[in-house]
Amino acid sequence: MEPNDYRSRSGLTLAQAQQVIYDFLLEIVKIWHPDDVLEEFLHLFIQHTDSVSSQTLPALHVILFANNEDEFRNTIKRCCYILVNNWEVARHFDAIQALVDLFADPLLQRRTLSPTLKRLRYWLIKFIQSEDFEELRLFAARYNEGRTLNRPDEWANRYTPYLLVPQYVNEANPIEQRQAARLLSRRLKEKFKFDLAMYTAYSNSGRVNGRTVKNPTALGDNALRLVKAIVAKRGEFSYKNLARLFLEQTQDSTYREFKGSLTRYLLYTVSANPISLQIKGHLDTRLTDLYSDSDFQFLDPSLLLRTSNRVIDYLMTEDQEQPSPLFSIILSQGNALTLAVILLKLVLISRQSLPYLEARIASLIRYYEQFPPKECQWVINFLEVFQITFAIYGDNIEYNLIKIDDVDDVDARTAFLSSRQNLEAFRIFSQTLSQIHSDETVTFFNQQVLPDEELSDIENLEP
Repeated sequence: MEPNDYRSRSGLTLAQAQQVIYDFLLEIVKIWHPDDVLEEFLHLFIQHTDSVSSQTLPALHVILFANNEDEFRNTIKRCCYILVNNWEVARHFDAIQALVDLFADPLLQRRTLSPTLKRLRYWLIKFIQSEDFEELRLFAARYNEGRTLNRPDEWANRYTPYLLVPQYVNEANPIEQRQAARLLSRRLKEKFKFDLAMYTAYSNSGRVNGRTVKNPTALGDNALRLVKAIVAKRGEFSYKNLARLFLEQTQDSTYREFKGSLTRYLLYTVSANPISLQIKGHLDTRLTDLYSDSDFQFLDPSLLLRTSNRVIDYLMTEDQEQPSPLFSIILSQGNALTLAVILLKLVLISRQSLPYLEARIASLIRYYEQFPPKECQWVINFLEVFQITFAIYGDNIEYNLIKIDDVDDVDARTAFLSSRQNLEAFRIFSQTLSQIHSDETVTFFNQQVLPDEELSDIENLEP
């Protein structure tokens, strides 16, 4: 039954009844104290008692009498996210946790002779047991670190920015849920980038303005080595410059020519790593038959996006549930950074693929969260390396190494390549990113240029 098909005795359609409740919550959440809003929500949905508004309780009756559980769930979801979205913006984070806690009211388990109350409580219990409620809990968990994030069995909550992505890319979700998920995901990513920049900048003193600077990663002291290694290995050809050059060289290519060049681009700078041959062989085989009916067409943005997304599938998860064979092969051999760099280079030529990639990250987190940390430490390690890599190559912060000792004839790259210990002679300096273009050229299209810098030895720096 469509929301507009059902009409109650009062003359309200299901959709109109839903809108009455939405409008009421939108009004009070902007002007009432969060505690008062929570009490009103409790009266309406949990206790099912008198409301301040004379219209909301009759409107809820219309929704219940329509006997459509899906529409009720859509209603309760949207109501929750109307509150979450507004409290997120107003930074009333405790109220979000309090909202989730309302659903633990023992009243929901109490027996009743009222058919209306029985249906309401049954549907609420079903909602609490659903994935929809788990998604709601995700918002509260992030702001209650003492109760969730520090528990070993809830390690997945560290990666909330990625777990939120499926919520905001799913067009079937209420707009309020999508907005709240996008806002929180963006805020958490920015916080991680800021915290990482602060930690690396003050890593020697460990304090700023009298406060201890916390390490935002789960890698311990290895995080600094990893950041230094990534920055030191960047060299003249930054990944952004390589992406720009690749797109320029393939803009007039046929699709088949583009596919032939793609793996060379993705594996450039990592080809000395033994795993690169396996990756190349696997990707070349899959790409040969991919969208083959378009082989002799010129590359267009749509083909670029679809191809990039398929490569993400090959590298991550092909069924959006279990890890792909290539993902397991790469990580089982300790190549977390190699995979992170390949994914970064893929996103740099197809920016619109980033939400798709992050949704696949979320799928893998959901798959592995059933295991204790000790059994999937290699995956957790990859997630940390992925976060750091994408933070370093974000849009608003640039990392550089600054030499602080008296060795005048050794630059950053030489120091790194000659001895891992020499990295201690450099500090990490971060600043607002400015767009820098290189005049150097690298040819991917005709296979004539081989990289003289490799990332293979960086893998040894991973914890």
